[in-house]
Amino acid sequence: MSGDAGAGAGAPVRRFRLPWWISLIGGAAVVVLGLLLIVRPFASIGALVVLIGAAAVLAGVVEAVRAALPGLRVWWRVVLAVLLLATGVLVLAWPGLTIRMLVTIVGIALLAVGAVGLVRSVWSGGSPVSPGTRVAEALNGVTGVVLGVVALTWPDVTVLAVGVIFGAWLIYAGVRIAILAVLARPGRRPRERASRRRHEWPKVVGALLGCLATIAVALVGLRLSGSPVPDAFYAVPGRVPDQPGQLIRAEPFTNAIPDDARAWRILYTTTREDGVPAVASGLVMVPNGVADPPTIAWTHGTTGAAVGCAPSLAPEPFTVGAMPDWREALARGWAIVATDYVGLGVDPPHPYVVGQPEARSALDAVRASRQLDGASFGEQVVVWGHSQGGHAALWTGGLAAEYAPELDIVGVAAMAPASNLPALVGSFANSEIGTVIGPLVIEGYAGAYPDVRVEDYVIPQARILVEEIASRCWSEPSMVVGLVEAGLIDRPIWSRDPGTGPLAARAEQNVPRLPIAAPLLIAQGLADPLILPTSQQDYVDSLCAAGQQVDYRTYPGKDHMGVVTGDSPLLGELLDWTQDRLDGRPPLDTC
Repeated sequence: MSGDAGAGAGAPVRRFRLPWWISLIGGAAVVVLGLLLIVRPFASIGALVVLIGAAAVLAGVVEAVRAALPGLRVWWRVVLAVLLLATGVLVLAWPGLTIRMLVTIVGIALLAVGAVGLVRSVWSGGSPVSPGTRVAEALNGVTGVVLGVVALTWPDVTVLAVGVIFGAWLIYAGVRIAILAVLARPGRRPRERASRRRHEWPKVVGALLGCLATIAVALVGLRLSGSPVPDAFYAVPGRVPDQPGQLIRAEPFTNAIPDDARAWRILYTTTREDGVPAVASGLVMVPNGVADPPTIAWTHGTTGAAVGCAPSLAPEPFTVGAMPDWREALARGWAIVATDYVGLGVDPPHPYVVGQPEARSALDAVRASRQLDGASFGEQVVVWGHSQGGHAALWTGGLAAEYAPELDIVGVAAMAPASNLPALVGSFANSEIGTVIGPLVIEGYAGAYPDVRVEDYVIPQARILVEEIASRCWSEPSMVVGLVEAGLIDRPIWSRDPGTGPLAARAEQNVPRLPIAAPLLIAQGLADPLILPTSQQDYVDSLCAAGQQVDYRTYPGKDHMGVVTGDSPLLGELLDWTQDRLDGRPPLDTC
C-alpha cells in the first residue's frame, strides 16, 4: 500500500490529451468554415448567422483542444475558448438577429480576443514564456483590437470583413491546430518538438505581417471613409424668409473658378414637394466684363445623396456633376447658376430623383442669384441637366410656368435624363445598377414618401450596404468600397421587386410629364447601360404623343458619361442649340 502511494506521489502528472486525429479533424473543419465565409461573404442572413455562429463555436472548441495539447499554456486559452463559445452560442440562439446586431457582436468579440492577446503578452500566469512568443501575442492582440474597431465603426465593410477577414483567421487557426496535432501525434520524438519550440521566428513574422496588413487596411479604410463636411456657411439661421427664392447669404467662391469670372456660393430658401419650406445651397458664376448675361441654370448629375455631396463643397464643383463645356459657356458670355439641390449641403434628406423639389431648387436658385450684390443678369434662362440633372431639368421646364412665371425660360436641354423612372426602377431587381443606383433611389423615396419603406424592399443583410452607399459621395474615394461590395454581393439586394408596390407608384408619379413651353432638347447615348436607349425612346414617344415639341438626338457609341464628355458631338451642338434659343430661332421638332 505504501509502495503504491509512493509511486503515485512520485509519478509525473499527465494532463488530459485528446487523440491527435480529433484535433486534425477539428482543424480541417475550421478551415472549411473559413473558406465558406470567404466565398459567400454576403450570404443570406440566416446562412451568415449559422456560418459565423458555428465558426465561433468551432473556434472555441479549437482553443479548448489546443489547451489540452501538451506543452501549451492553459489559462488564456480557456478564456479565449469561453469568449468564442459564448459568441457562437449568442449568435445562434438570438432569434431575429439582424445583420447590424451580428456585426456588433462580431466587433465586440474581436475586441475581446485582441484584449486577451495583449494581456497574455505581458502576463503569463506564472508559466515561462519566451520573448518571441510574447511579441507574437502582442501583435495578434493589436490585430484583434484593430479589427474590432473597424467592425464597430464601419459596419458595411465589416459585413465583407466578417466573411473575408474572419474567414481568413479561421483558416489560419485551423491550419495551425492541424499542424500542432500532427506534430503532437504519438511517435514524434521529444527532441523534434523541443526544436520546434525553439524556432519561433515564423510565428513572430506571421503575427507581424498579419498586424501590419490589418493596420494598413484600417488606414486605407480611414482614408476611404472621409467625405466633405459642410462648414459654417451652410448653417441655417434661426429665422429665414418665408418666401421661396430668397437669398439668405452669399460669399465669394474660388474653387476652380477661372480668372475671367467671379463666383459666389449662395444659401437660399426653397420648398419641397409638399410645399414645406426648405433651404438649399448652390453656386453662381458670372463672366467678367459682360453686362446682363443670360443664365445657364445647371442641374447636376448624381453626386451622392449625403449632405456632404453638394458640388459647392467639391474642389471641382462643375466637374463632379458632369457639366459639359462650362468653360466654353462662360467664354460665350453666359452666367451659370448651379443648384446643389435641397438636402445636399444643407437641410437633409436629399429627395433623389424626386421631381418637384429638384425643380424648385433650380428655379429658386435663379431667383436668389438676382439678389446678389455686384452681379447683374439678363432675363433669358436656359436649363441644362444631365442624368439625375436631366430629370431635374425636365421638371424645371415643366414647373416654371406655374412656380416661377417671372423667369424667362427660353430652352431646356436634358442629357441622358432619368426620365423613364418606372423602367429604371423596374430594372433594379436583375441588374448590377440596382445595387449601385438602387440605394439612392430607395433611400431618397423613403425620405420623401411615408409609404415607401426600405425594409419592405431590401433584404436584411443588405440594409447596411444600402445605407452606406447612400451616404457616400460619388467623387470621394469611399465610393470605391461601395462599388467593390456591389460587385461581391452574390444575389440581388431586393426582397421585393422594386418595380411593384409604393416604390413603383412613386416612380411613376415622378416621371416628368408636365408640358414644357420652351424648346426642348433631349440627348441620349446609344451605348448607355444606365439610362437605356429603349426606355428613353419610349419616354420621347410619350411626349410626342402628348403634343410636346422635342428635338431628340442620339449618339452611337456614347455611354452615360461619354455623351457629355470627350469628343462627343453633343458638346458643340449643345452650345449652338443654346445660342439659337437665345437668338430666338425656331427649334427643331423630331416628333
